[in-house]
Amino acid sequence: MPIEPVVQSAPALFDLPFRDGYVRSIIFVSLYVSVTAVALSTLFSVPVAVAIGFADFPGKGFVKSVVNTGMGFPSVVVGLVVLFAVSNQGPLGSLELIFTREAMIMSQFVLATPPITAITLAAVDGVDDGVRDAARALGGTRLDAALVVVKEARYGIATAVLAGFGRAISEVGSVLIVGGNITGADGISKTRTLTTAIQLEARQGQYETALVLGAVLVALVLTVNAVVVRFGDRGAQG
Repeated sequence: MPIEPVVQSAPALFDLPFRDGYVRSIIFVSLYVSVTAVALSTLFSVPVAVAIGFADFPGKGFVKSVVNTGMGFPSVVVGLVVLFAVSNQGPLGSLELIFTREAMIMSQFVLATPPITAITLAAVDGVDDGVRDAARALGGTRLDAALVVVKEARYGIATAVLAGFGRAISEVGSVLIVGGNITGADGISKTRTLTTAIQLEARQGQYETALVLGAVLVALVLTVNAVVVRFGDRGAQG
């Protein structure tokens, strides 16, 4: 007797908006925004971390503390700051970036930069001083020594990048504020991401779709964690 209701509910369980590209478009927007933001953040954060690691100046410890504190900066505050910057009254208002993917990339860039910088800085500081001394003893310039240190710290830097990606892909507060969680008339996502879609679908009672999106997000996060563990094991063996 209990089998019949299960059979009858099975079509509803699979009656998800895959057919019109809804879920696929959400995954694409999430990956596009997060990967772009993390790539830009990496290009900024790694040189900054290496520069801080090699430099010797008063207040270096304070700078490190600020970077580490930024790892826990509230995402909604970042979203509000970016929203103000791109609004009509803000300094970037003329660019008309409000409720666009570019604004979402800006907010995720701000969120991903502290963890990438902090972990990269820790990896650079963890390289033995003898590596730098050996590079200089062989006639290398300061830049050559920095490149050698970066090579030695590459596993830590990779971990930093993946940690930044994990922060970006799982973000909901700031991207909801600056992106607006928008879809087109055809149901295709414009600024809706996995996290904002999960929130919306759950609030509307579309639990099946929310569960599918949640499973996709968990799969992405688990993949990132698996890569981190693999790089960490290779680094330890090295």
